[in-house]
Amino acid sequence: MQKFATIICLFILVNTFAQPLYFPPKNNSTWDTISPRTLGWCNDDIDSLYTYLGNANSDAFIYLKNGKIVLEKYFGSFTADSIHYWASAGKSLTAMMIGIAQQKGKLNINDTVSKYLGTSWTSESLEKENKITIKHLLTMTSGLDDNPTQPCDNLSQTATCLQYKADAGTRWAYHSGAYRKLEDVITAANGTNYNTASYDWLESKTGMNGFWFNSVYYSNARDMARYGLLTLNRGIWQADTVLNDTSYFRAMINTSQNKNLSYGYLWWLNGKNSVMLPGTQTVFPTKLIPNAPDDLYCALGKNDQKIYVIPSTKTVIVRFGDSNFGNDASSPFDTMLWNYINRLDNSCLTTAVIQQNKSNTVIKLFPNPANNFISFSGFVSNNNIHYAIANMLGEIVKEDVTLNHSIDISDLPSGQYYMLLNDDMQQASKQFIKL
Repeated sequence: MQKFATIICLFILVNTFAQPLYFPPKNNSTWDTISPRTLGWCNDDIDSLYTYLGNANSDAFIYLKNGKIVLEKYFGSFTADSIHYWASAGKSLTAMMIGIAQQKGKLNINDTVSKYLGTSWTSESLEKENKITIKHLLTMTSGLDDNPTQPCDNLSQTATCLQYKADAGTRWAYHSGAYRKLEDVITAANGTNYNTASYDWLESKTGMNGFWFNSVYYSNARDMARYGLLTLNRGIWQADTVLNDTSYFRAMINTSQNKNLSYGYLWWLNGKNSVMLPGTQTVFPTKLIPNAPDDLYCALGKNDQKIYVIPSTKTVIVRFGDSNFGNDASSPFDTMLWNYINRLDNSCLTTAVIQQNKSNTVIKLFPNPANNFISFSGFVSNNNIHYAIANMLGEIVKEDVTLNHSIDISDLPSGQYYMLLNDDMQQASKQFIKL
């Protein structure tokens, strides 16, 4: 029911930034939700989004606001428990792992890779190889050839296939084979296998239950959303600091070199003046996703695996599936998907325009504070009066149609609420306290 969208939308806009982030429990499947209608979203726009996602071979889609689930949709035989690969979106996990390893004193990102892997981990000369640091691997500026000679390819990580192209730091190129050496660096620095370090440092802290296999991370969609939420809160899970190196975190989600402005430490960045994409040395004079928020940063993987993080709106969006595009990074899918996501936020504004012809009525609520019943006066109508009661999070907790001017609130917990009234000609709202 969209009768109260205007009032609720204004209420949400005022209160969004005042809400603390919610974190789901680590050891069970409980996850608090927010009703889309409390954000002023129209069902038609949600249905259009789901239709597009389904037609685009999606398996899972989750939208978090303030840490709570607003939308969660699974397609075909895929379920909440189904496991999916992250592809290159998992690079963002490795970026966090490197930061944690550094704060633990296991390594320094300015160290040479050879310090941990020994010499001849590439086919370069010793002089050139010793110029490659951990930071170069984090920023895709190793100088190693991202299109090595056959039978090697971009994913190859053997020394024979890690071939010289340019001096480290002088060239940006998306090279998954070079990136994968970071797993070996962490393993050598920590003295445990990568899955053990990942569990100890990340998964046990956040309730994630994924695993690494052949340098690719696998999990269910909610685990991906958990990681997005951790990143939204800048490496802190509730009161548990996972990554406390704030300088590293800032560097991770900001431009890391002057070649590709839209790339941090294995994270993609929106809102920059230009972008380079995998497989090309062309600098495109555009933002990564032109119709997405400028402060968005994201983890992007082959076949359009996605983690979008938008700090300004406290939003995390994740997507699993297959795609017709198949790029490791930005593809037409991003722009097309954001066309539908943007319509959700515009629903509220559209409804507000539609309802501008309704008069705003001044009402009185009594008794206020109230106990078991609350009555209203000043709202005169010959039609059914639609009422809704919203809590201070903007969530509708009670809604119905009434001909009476007295409403039973005995089932509501004590606290502050908004009463919202609406018929075909008028609307009204007023705050009250339930004892």
